[in-house]
This record gives sequence, C-alpha cells and structure tokens, in this order.
Amino acid sequence: MGKRTFTVYHSHHGPIIRAENGKWIAIKLLVDPVPALSQSYLRTKTRDYASFRKTQDMRTDTSNNTVYADANGTIAYFHGNFIPKRDTAFDFTHPVDGSNPAAEWQGPHALEDTITLLNPSNGWLFNSNNWPFSAAGDQSPKRENYPRYMWTKGENPRGPHAVEMLRDIHNVTLDSLIAAGYDGHLTAFDVLLPPLFAAYDALPAADPQHAALGEAIAALRGWNRRTSADSVPTAVAIFWGQELVERKGAVARDADEPVYDYLVDKLTDAERLTALNAALQKIQRDFGRWQTPWGEINRFQRLTDDIVQPFDDAKPSLPVGFAPSQWGALASFDWSKPRKTKKIYGSVGNSFIAAVDFGPTIHAKALMSGGESGDPASPHFTDQALMFSQGRFRDVLFYPEDVRAHAERSYQP
Repeated sequence: MGKRTFTVYHSHHGPIIRAENGKWIAIKLLVDPVPALSQSYLRTKTRDYASFRKTQDMRTDTSNNTVYADANGTIAYFHGNFIPKRDTAFDFTHPVDGSNPAAEWQGPHALEDTITLLNPSNGWLFNSNNWPFSAAGDQSPKRENYPRYMWTKGENPRGPHAVEMLRDIHNVTLDSLIAAGYDGHLTAFDVLLPPLFAAYDALPAADPQHAALGEAIAALRGWNRRTSADSVPTAVAIFWGQELVERKGAVARDADEPVYDYLVDKLTDAERLTALNAALQKIQRDFGRWQTPWGEINRFQRLTDDIVQPFDDAKPSLPVGFAPSQWGALASFDWSKPRKTKKIYGSVGNSFIAAVDFGPTIHAKALMSGGESGDPASPHFTDQALMFSQGRFRDVLFYPEDVRAHAERSYQP
C-alpha cells in the first residue's frame, strides 16, 4: 500500500480544474448520483412513451442525447436532459466570470422547454452526435426557439449526409437501412473542395503549382465525393483535409457555424494549395506514388488481444473503403493520432453495428470488428474481419431454437 497527498482547490461552483490567462477555472456539474443512477436504470424498464417520459422528468441525465422508439410506433428525440437555466447575456461555450452572480445557474429547465421531438410528420429522426436542428430534416426543432447554451457546436458533416439518406427512404428493410448507413458520400468535401478549385483556377499558367497540382486537381474534380477502397481521389482529399485541420483545426468555431464553413472562412487560397502539395508529398513518400487507392492506405488489422493494438505494416491487413466521420461518413472508420505506421489502421468508429427490425418476430443483422472472441487462437477472433471491412452483416441468432441450431458446443453451468 502507498499513500500520496494532494492539495486541491474548489469554489462553490465546483473543483478547480486548470488555470487560463492567469485565472482559475472551476467546473460546475450536476452531482446527484443516486437519482442519476435510478433514472438510468428505470428507463430500461419502461414499456411505452408515457412511462419513459416520466423517467426523463427526473432530469438527472447529463451525458446523453436520446433517441426513443417503441412498438406503438412512437418516436422521440431528447437533446440532453438536465439543462440548467442561465443568463443568455453570457457565452457559456467558453468560461464565464464565476464572481458575477448573474452567471449562476437558475435551476433546471423543465423538460418541455428543452430541445425535443415527438413523432415528426416525416416519420423518422436520427442522432449522429450532431446539433439537433437537422435531427428530423425539415421537421427539426428551430434554432431561434432555444437559448444558445442548449447546444455547443454547429452541424457536423454527418448531419446533412443522414438527412440526404433518410428524406427519400421508403418501405425500409434491414438491407436498405444498412445500405443507407454505408452510403459513401463525404459531405464535408462538398464545402471544402470548391474554394480549392477556385484557388487553383486563379493561378497564373506560369506558376509552378499550376503544373505540379494539375493532375491531382483533375482527379478531385472528377471525383463523385464518395469514399471507396479503389478510389485515389478519396485518399488525396482525406490527406488534404487533414492538412487543413492541422493548420486551422485549433481555431474554435462558433456554435452556430455549420459543417466545415469555418475552415473555408479561415483559410487563404495559398494555404489551401500549400496543404494539397503537402498531402501529395506525404502520400508519395509513404506509398511510392500519390496516385494510391484509399484501400491500400486505409486498413483493418487485428493481431493480438491487446486493447491498444500493436499495428504493423509488415503483417496482414485488409483494405477498408470507409472514412472518418469528420468528413461526413456515417459508417465511421478512424485512426488514433499521431499514427506510428505508414498505413492507416482503424481503431475508433464503428466497432459494433446492428440493424434491428422490431415486429411480431424480431429480425436483426450485426457486425463486430474482427470477431466475437478476444482469444487470438480462436477461429472467431477474425472471422468477421472481412465482412467488417466490406460492411457485410451477419444474421443475429436471437431466439433459443436458432442459437441451439448453430451451437458449436453446449454446457450446463
């Protein structure tokens, strides 16, 4: 046993967590653990919207956006749950002056005053860790009806993509729902690429960049902005986008600023072109040619049972055509940064994915990254790896008779 002593500081707001510009920063949180645990548990026992709504009235959930659906056909969305009333004269997306009494919380908002949806007329809603103002397309809540502190960021590129897929979907089946979830459109580049093309077109013909970037610009112009394993423009666009983020990603965007408009606003034409040149050089250096398909770079690999995988370019891996969610991908496949290998190996994003058809008989399809087993010696350690890399789902064995029919072994506890 060992002992260490720490000196900690707190105010009536809560603990001091850091200093900024010579001032201490305290964080204020709801600390009501027993009711919070009770709400989390009780809502799993509800059987209809009325009973679920009653648990939401406890207002102790501080972490989740909630999508609700039931057997009666009711669908609902709650953008948060516990939301304290605050003075809108302050910008609560940044630290505020804790010595000013006007900045204090003024009790929780009633649930009906928060951002919610119930049975929108279009028949669908979604959550992609996005702002709530596109959660049901044109039936979404209206931004002007709510105080700004009820959301913290503008729309991310997955929002427009989800709306694009859901607004025209009809007679949905498991397979058509999965296909929608794996659509490859990278909506961020709808915003980012036109200014790049304009910057290139403005170059004098004698400028060295005009010749150096011409082939890559032509590839991006001809790209349908959909990710795939055999796509060269996908690799160029993502490496270029990463260069943009590294240059301007630390700049805080406004809570009302959607998608990647803030990158467009804060970059010069020279920076866009320089970033493209840097991206091409990185691909050329690591893979021998900048015309490298995305699937040769973006890989799935599972070697050991370690939580943090020891990725290795010299060992087998599978090509993956999916992309990070920051570019608008619904089927998210992203990597830890900084990466220590030349190839990119997915480590975050979709890990367990399921599509469920609730009815008199339940049908479901699902996928796990790699396989069900955590034992590298098991045949089920990587038996879903190829399916995962291609977005091909397996049937879920839900009913006892189905489980028994596919059982490899049985035992009596």
